[in-house]
Amino acid sequence: MATQFADPPLKGIRVLEFAGLAPGPFAGLLLSDYGATVLRLDRPPPPNAPSTPSDQLTRRKTSITLDLKSPGGVALVKKLLPEVDVVIDPFRPGVLEKLGLGPDVLLGLNERVIVARMTGFRRDGKYKDMAGHDINYIAVSGVLSLFGRHHEKPYPPGNLVGDFAGGGAMCFIGILLALLSRHGTGKGQVVEANMVDGSAVLATMPRLGLKTDVWRRQRGTNLLDGGAPFYDTYETQDEKYMAVGAIEPQFYAALLRGLGVSASELPGDRDRREDWPVLKQWFEKKFKTKTRREWEDIFDGTDACCTPVFSHQELEAQGHEQRPAVTLTGSPGYAVQEGGEGRKAATGQGKGVRGSGWSEEGLRAGEEGEETLKAWVGWSKGRQYGVEKGGMVWLDSAKL
Repeated sequence: MATQFADPPLKGIRVLEFAGLAPGPFAGLLLSDYGATVLRLDRPPPPNAPSTPSDQLTRRKTSITLDLKSPGGVALVKKLLPEVDVVIDPFRPGVLEKLGLGPDVLLGLNERVIVARMTGFRRDGKYKDMAGHDINYIAVSGVLSLFGRHHEKPYPPGNLVGDFAGGGAMCFIGILLALLSRHGTGKGQVVEANMVDGSAVLATMPRLGLKTDVWRRQRGTNLLDGGAPFYDTYETQDEKYMAVGAIEPQFYAALLRGLGVSASELPGDRDRREDWPVLKQWFEKKFKTKTRREWEDIFDGTDACCTPVFSHQELEAQGHEQRPAVTLTGSPGYAVQEGGEGRKAATGQGKGVRGSGWSEEGLRAGEEGEETLKAWVGWSKGRQYGVEKGGMVWLDSAKL
């Protein structure tokens, strides 16, 4: 028997997402995971465009194509605005305004709409008119300076901290706050998100720690940034890795038991920072004496805070299930992993999506968007809108 849940919490929320790079689409993906209907506005693709879409953050979204430099394309957006709850603007400052679709215009058309604006640099900062990427945003926020080994240059941690955590996820939170506010006031508003401030908030703990003993030393020599021998990764005999996070004394004791050594046999004291380098060398040699699988067998089920470092390829092969970001026990988000209807709240509701979160075919420009317009507002081609040069336009003769 299928498990019965209430609808996901954002069901009924309609989102227009202007096509853009990772942070905006990620915010839209999170909204769609929790029930919102997300319609992406794509530019008409050129004749020789690649058949494989570049944006893979498209789970459960649909698309229509619009030439926003066309009066008919802009008119269609304006006609649709009264029926929309959220607009995601991923562009650099001033782009929507030049198109005649700035926040004042959008809120004038629909006082309940939430305009979520996602930028890299602050809109009012010295870099506001400059191009940039994740590495630049976390650089000027101070966060990039925290990543790296001692005596090595700062290294970018992929594009997770700026684009996704400090950008898209923070924008998602802002949208939820604005929806909550609208519930009480009946009014929409503009959500201003940027990756400089977003990533800086994520670094609150280390930033405050810079003035305490926790993080006041040089990069790569502190407790949580690779300086401590009991908080690091170690290569195993088979060239894989184990992660050690045995900070507390009782967890450290469990680690030593698993390693088959007593504290008195070690070449140093964990509580003496000057002993950390020699202890780290000892751990490096010790972990190379066994394979990762052998260390897993020793530490699984213990409180040693010692776990394998899995790759995504390994997790996929093991059948690791991708799930929604958080569990709502009564009204969970939609499932990611493919499967039947009867499942626990933690895994999400519904049958999941093709690829189960491990692969995504992407969303082609114009894919299934006409069906979304039909469902939202009852529009159909030839009556309310037509197509010119590959993009939808509002028909002057249309009657609502």
